[in-house]
Amino acid sequence: QVQLVESGGGLVQTGDSLRLSCAASARIFSFNAMGWYRQTPGKQRELVASITRGGIINYKDSVKGRFTISRDITQNTVLLQMNSLKPEDTGVYYCSATSLGSGPEYWGQGIQVTVSS
Repeated sequence: QVQLVESGGGLVQTGDSLRLSCAASARIFSFNAMGWYRQTPGKQRELVASITRGGIINYKDSVKGRFTISRDITQNTVLLQMNSLKPEDTGVYYCSATSLGSGPEYWGQGIQVTVSS
């Protein structure tokens, strides 16, 4: 069973930065894609950033220019660098991995990010 473990969340102020890490129990290149999703109360989980095995990256429009997704092969982790954070970035962030399907089959436990105004 694949395990994804997130770390790096917390409470910050507007304009601050955070870096989220997702450690995978399987080789990250074994997945077709990995990504970060965000969920807020009463709303569906939404894609924030994703990266395919081939390195194609996709961002939610509202985070373009502020967030960067990357991979650390030596640590077998996927990172999400979040700069210039805004209160609307607040939510629970989930790491995801897609192997065969069109959507994620594996999820982390989620980590809270809170940006105060």
